[in-house]
Amino acid sequence: MSKTIDYYFSLVSPYTYLGEVVFTEIAARHGAAVHRKPMELGKIFPQTGGLPLPKRAPARLVYRMTELKRWREYRGLPLNLEPKFFPAAEWPAAGMVIAAENQGLDSAALVNGILTAVWAEERDIADAGTLKAIAGERGLDGEALLAAADDERVKAAYGENTEQALAAGVFGAPSYVIDDELYWGQDRLDFLDRVLGDS
Repeated sequence: MSKTIDYYFSLVSPYTYLGEVVFTEIAARHGAAVHRKPMELGKIFPQTGGLPLPKRAPARLVYRMTELKRWREYRGLPLNLEPKFFPAAEWPAAGMVIAAENQGLDSAALVNGILTAVWAEERDIADAGTLKAIAGERGLDGEALLAAADDERVKAAYGENTEQALAAGVFGAPSYVIDDELYWGQDRLDFLDRVLGDS
C-alpha cells in the first residue's frame, strides 16, 4: 500500500532547493502521494527555538556556508551562496503553489521552478511578473495561479499548513512526515527512501 508524505517547506530555503529533485524522484519511484505544504518559517522558528539568519551566532553562519558548498558539490546543482534576492517574500509564490496543489496541477514543477529561480538564477520571486514567467516555463498558467493565490481560502491554507507543521513537530525546512513520523532536512532523504521501500 502506497504511503502519503506531508511535505513542509520554505520556498526560500537552500536546503529545500538542494533536496527537491531527489525527494520528488524518491516519492515517484515508490508511488507515494505527496501533499506539498509551503509554510511560514517566520512563525515556526519563534515557537520551536529556531533563529532567523541575522540572529544566529557567527560560528553557525560560517558552518552554514561550509555545508552549502559541500551539498552543492554533492548534489551537482548550481547554487549561489548569497543570492541577489534573498531573503525574499514568499507570498504570493506560496499561494500559487497551494493553488496548483488544490487544482491537481504539477505543483512539484512549480516548486522546483521557484526554488531554482532564487538559488540558481538570481530572480526575484516576490515579483509578480517573475512568478508568472516561472509558472509559464513549467507549463502552467501563471496568470491564473497568481489570481488564485488571492483567494481567501488559499490564504487561509497557508496559515493552516503552518499550524499543521507545528502540530507535527516541524521546526525547520524541509520536513517530511510519514505515518506521523518526522524526517527533518534533505540530508534525511536516505531514511525516507528506506521507509518507503519497506511499505
